[in-house]
Amino acid sequence: MLGLLALVAGGMVLLIVWYLFSNALPVIEAGRLAAFFTDSLWQPRSQRDPQFGVVSMLVASFLVTLLAVALALPVGLAGAVFHRFYAPPVLERWNRRMLELLIGVPSVVFGFWGLMVIVPLIVRLAPHTSGQSLLAASIVLGLMILPIIALTSQAALQAVPPAQLQAAAGLGMGRARTIWSVALPAAKGGIGAGVLLALARAIGETMAVVLVCGNIPQIPKSLFDGIRPVTSTIALEMGYATASHKALLFCAALILVLFTALLVGWLSFRKVESDPGTGGA
Repeated sequence: MLGLLALVAGGMVLLIVWYLFSNALPVIEAGRLAAFFTDSLWQPRSQRDPQFGVVSMLVASFLVTLLAVALALPVGLAGAVFHRFYAPPVLERWNRRMLELLIGVPSVVFGFWGLMVIVPLIVRLAPHTSGQSLLAASIVLGLMILPIIALTSQAALQAVPPAQLQAAAGLGMGRARTIWSVALPAAKGGIGAGVLLALARAIGETMAVVLVCGNIPQIPKSLFDGIRPVTSTIALEMGYATASHKALLFCAALILVLFTALLVGWLSFRKVESDPGTGGA
């Protein structure tokens, strides 16, 4: 039964990829796929000089995702360590409930909060900018994926066998050294899985990013430049796109899915390669 459910889950992913591919097929058959990586601009509806460059949007998608993970990982991991080893029981329960509540907040609420709070703060920091930028989108996304990293890291640390911690204490290790040398290495598999989940959530986020990213299809030269990820382009243009325009958007979505699969696959391979326990499996 479990094997059947696993096959169904995998089959759904393949069906999604096939649906994207079938709708992007007109673009592929027309020979426009190369233009996605050679054109410098995204102007699919231009009558004079249509261009289909998606590279700047792919770069924006991965930059905002990686920056969000870079912001959320230290905070989430530190919170998980505090939750597991330092927090009193009352604070521990309160902290977990707050993180669970944060997961349930709709993404558009995060985006609206970022537009009203984060963007004005960035304008104060850099008055020459609009505030809607790579930095604003990264902060909002980092806050959105923070509870995922924190909760999965908490679960991974809770799963560390108590015998290992007791053995470290028996060897005279202090609490900080036990955490650094024993608990975190033992829990790195679960922490890595949480990071992959957060990465997948961040790279596919749309509404929160649309409100704070600036929606300018360009490769950013600084944190204060506006960006336009692939997901934002699809959300903004799909509503009025014609048949050929829709095919271009489906092709952009397919490219994003394939790049995401490659990134997640590479990270998973590195995780397995660095795990000494898999060598003898």
